[in-house]
Amino acid sequence: MLGLEKKLSKAWEGKSAQEIADAPVTAIEGVSAADAEHLLKAFGIKTVRDFGTNKYFRWAQSIATLAD
Repeated sequence: MLGLEKKLSKAWEGKSAQEIADAPVTAIEGVSAADAEHLLKAFGIKTVRDFGTNKYFRWAQSIATLAD
């Protein structure tokens, strides 16, 4: 899937984009269960979709893009 396999935990490699979007954030390589708990408590983030569409992260990404 567009070279994203190495950015996912082994269990999620080969899954569809829809399945990954609905997966817990721990599906992303390097995101631990403790990280997931912090994301849930701080931002209400449960899924990869929540993580990718979080308004604060999107705002920060837009600022970083403008700064480059």
